[in-house]
Amino acid sequence: MKHLFIVLLACFSFSCFSQVKTIQFNSGKLQEKRELYVSLPASYEKNPTKRYPLLVLLDGDYLLTPFLGPLIYGSHWDDLPEVIIVGISQGKNNQRNIDCGLDQVTGMPDGKSVDFFDFISLELIPSIQRDYRTTNFKIIAGHDLTAAFSNFFLYKDNPLFNAYISMSPELPINMEDDVSKILASTKNPIFYYLSTADGDDKKMQERIKDLDSKIQTNKNPNLNYKFENFKDASHFSLVLNSIPTALYQIFSVAQPISVLEYETKIVTLKEGYVDYLKNKYEIIENSFGIKTPIRITDFKAIEAAILENKDYNELDALAILADKSYPKSMLGDYELATMFEKKGDNPRAARYYMSGFNKEEIADLTKDMMFAKAEELKKTFAKKPKIKGKVGQDVTEKQEATETPAAETPVTEEKKQ
Repeated sequence: MKHLFIVLLACFSFSCFSQVKTIQFNSGKLQEKRELYVSLPASYEKNPTKRYPLLVLLDGDYLLTPFLGPLIYGSHWDDLPEVIIVGISQGKNNQRNIDCGLDQVTGMPDGKSVDFFDFISLELIPSIQRDYRTTNFKIIAGHDLTAAFSNFFLYKDNPLFNAYISMSPELPINMEDDVSKILASTKNPIFYYLSTADGDDKKMQERIKDLDSKIQTNKNPNLNYKFENFKDASHFSLVLNSIPTALYQIFSVAQPISVLEYETKIVTLKEGYVDYLKNKYEIIENSFGIKTPIRITDFKAIEAAILENKDYNELDALAILADKSYPKSMLGDYELATMFEKKGDNPRAARYYMSGFNKEEIADLTKDMMFAKAEELKKTFAKKPKIKGKVGQDVTEKQEATETPAAETPVTEEKKQ
């Protein structure tokens, strides 16, 4: 049922992405033209300064559509960032076997596969980075033969890709040992996703599970690793199950603050709620090269944690961050007003509610709400008229008239006559 849902996602309106372009890439390394499929996000033309992570798909002929579905759906809900996708065509004339052919003794690229490796690293990636607005964060994905081949990019001292989606890799000799050692010792942050299924060849399954065991044994703080073994899935339906999980694993930190993150990582803090929010967005920028404004929902999550823990002074720091992120909005004034209100300083709270009233509305913060809050608080500290006379003594009509405040509505000329 899950993979059927993902298939439906793949049929979701591709209007969310620009039209997929087919490009003939003239490769000196391959001594031929290679067909590429390039998909740009919907916002690419609308936002000429924005940069995007790069996803390179081996087996682009059949992997492009399954990847588009979850990416369109995830970006619609702001769960996944928009990415530039480049799929390499390998489906004609036994091309994938030629591209990924290995030496039978060493299990390493040989002949044409060396050329294909160089084509990706020395021609394709530099060309894409020159012609399109990409960040430095790069992902590569493949299935069985191409999944195994993608691992060779890890063998370099400075791996070309930051994230690897390896779906049912057909591992050559010694690769489970080599990859596990590399991932155990890497000093560069690496995301690695690995999967197999009941429908895989039994020997293939055993070697993939052996690779998983070796990776699990060697803990490395620089490695973000996930393994999945799908029951009742075939070698091919495994792809439809793997892709969403892999994408969410890689971009988990870039997602909005969830209920789980709030309950397990934020509200349990004793202090430093605003620092948590700052660090979250610094990680997003440093990891993926994505500069994105702090979401309003994330501001509200931090505000909720501060209020729940009654650490009201932190609202001051949250207000400073709000003014930096949304300088024309009433968000910063609202946070200060809330702080003073919670601390019992109603005059200052009312002042900031009124200050926010003069700025732009944002999310569920409106001018009517800010004005109403200010007026409500003013009632709590407005001066009450002093009653002359002793306790219990009737106030004369003259005294009442003297102490009755002047009408706020001006008297018109007509009333004077």
